[in-house]
Amino acid sequence: MRKILLSLIIVVIAITFLGRLSYLQIFSFSAEQVLEDPAIKAIYDYPERGYIYDRNGHLLVGNDPAYDVMVIPREVKPLDTLEFCGLLGIDKDKFVEKLRKARVYSPRLPSVLVPQLSKQDYAKLQEKMRKYKGFYIQKRSLRYYDTPSAANVLGYISEVNEGDLAVNKYYVQGELKGRTGVERYYEDLLRGRKGVQYIQKDRFNRDIGPYKNGTIDTLPEQGKQISITIDKTLQEYGELLMNGKRGGIVAIEPATGEILSMISGPTYDPALLVGRERSKNYTKLYNDTIANPTWDRSIHAQQPPGSPFKTLNALIALQEGVLDESSTIQCYHGFYVGKKKRGCHCGGGLRNMNQGIYQSCNAYFAGAFRKIYEKFETTDEGMDVWEKHMRSFGLGDYLGYDLPFGQKGRIPSKEYYDKWYGDNRWSSSYIISNSIGQGEILATPVQLANMTAAIANRGHYFTPHILKKIEGKDITEPKFTEAKHTTIDPKHFEPIVQGMADVYRKRGGTAYWLQIPDIEIAGKTGTAENFTKIDGVRTQLTDHSVFVAFAPVDDPKIAIAVYIENGYFGSRYAGHIATLMIEKYLKGEITRTDLEKRMLEKTLEAEYAKPYSGEEFKINERVW
Repeated sequence: MRKILLSLIIVVIAITFLGRLSYLQIFSFSAEQVLEDPAIKAIYDYPERGYIYDRNGHLLVGNDPAYDVMVIPREVKPLDTLEFCGLLGIDKDKFVEKLRKARVYSPRLPSVLVPQLSKQDYAKLQEKMRKYKGFYIQKRSLRYYDTPSAANVLGYISEVNEGDLAVNKYYVQGELKGRTGVERYYEDLLRGRKGVQYIQKDRFNRDIGPYKNGTIDTLPEQGKQISITIDKTLQEYGELLMNGKRGGIVAIEPATGEILSMISGPTYDPALLVGRERSKNYTKLYNDTIANPTWDRSIHAQQPPGSPFKTLNALIALQEGVLDESSTIQCYHGFYVGKKKRGCHCGGGLRNMNQGIYQSCNAYFAGAFRKIYEKFETTDEGMDVWEKHMRSFGLGDYLGYDLPFGQKGRIPSKEYYDKWYGDNRWSSSYIISNSIGQGEILATPVQLANMTAAIANRGHYFTPHILKKIEGKDITEPKFTEAKHTTIDPKHFEPIVQGMADVYRKRGGTAYWLQIPDIEIAGKTGTAENFTKIDGVRTQLTDHSVFVAFAPVDDPKIAIAVYIENGYFGSRYAGHIATLMIEKYLKGEITRTDLEKRMLEKTLEAEYAKPYSGEEFKINERVW
């Protein structure tokens, strides 16, 4: 019996070992497990990243061939270091440091020693590589830009770091991934999938052929081609108009939420962040802390929206029934905030809603704001209603667009003011500046463009987005194709739209002199106060110029928001740029060459230098 039991135990153990070995040989082929065997090395075959096209099929981003010098540290033999460094174009100290880091990463896995050789450098080096054991050249592709524009939208790629390797096992040392913009958000689509060839070695470290006859090797998968919603011509034109100016521009197609242009100024040529000079160029751009060219103002700049915000307060007043379009409010050349009078440039007099909008009467909207709160028994109740309406336009929170997060802006709540003043210790008069888009309200250019699209659509919008097609097929993601409705009834939008149209077409309208032949535009000027600290003292600078618009009025094809830092009145820099971009998009040419000439030639560099030069600020001084 003991003999039988012992034999049975031996058989069970043998079967267990054979089963495990069979499993490992037949089924267990993960890359991590295979590469744990020091007798196996992996050779990667990198596909090209997917091409990026604009909405009209124009190429934005393609690929150029490049070459990396790779090293497998344990295979390196003694070499003439100075000669090799001369061929690579690096000094000895850098070579030694790179080799040290490669050994730390892995003595038997390949690491990038020198990335992104040009075709010329590759040609010189290739024939001599046989002399240097443990080193080889690996072909890859680098991004090629067919536009000098849209750096903030397209983003850039760079080598993975230790943090990337820790969280994503797909990548290995030396590989590239998207860092910002479309390259980052759609990294999984654009990168494709690298192929792997496993090579077995003998005990003398010589290659003896494919591991398992190549049965677990994989072929590379090309990155997917995508089309984005940006109009290349409009984007490039907008960036020309932003010469010498700082700010953000966002244009949206109201019927779809597709982003037609997303401009941040100042910007840079995306080609600067490609190749061996990428790191040096990025450091130079990043360290420019005055102009901040790497800071995307279109999604990050949070500023008071100014007078465009008046349109929403008018809509809330109509929705809550505290005013109708014929209701009038007297303007005494401004309104009071406590004992301080805020001026108004409308000229004074009795104003109805239409006049309040196209003449941008501060007093009218201060009165409308009070009436909204006076409808309710408590300020808290009024604040809740007001906040709910504002947030329904996508303000005060992230919009959910398919780009890395920007800022969410701010729509203050009762809790916000309770912290400042105390519960039940404040009223609408404390926050009256919110009536004209000042006070505690903050919005980004993309939020203002989306708000304008909602007005153009008479009460709904589509989440702004940048992706249009994948491999030629339209996106159908509900997040981007289903309408979001505001809390305002559609019937209330027409008086607001007509008021915005009169901003252009009525004498006395704040953009009357910006009219474009054959295009009906609805717009709203804005002037946002601008403060900073100079030597610890809160100082008022030249106002920001803000403008929102859509066109054509009855069949909107474009909604746009323009924010120009230190740009004076809304109808000056921002109004010029918005009007020109609308005409460029709808007509393909510019008839108001007088407006175009001003924007191409005028800069605000002198304004931006004033905080450093000590020159006096002359608030809204007219220079033309």
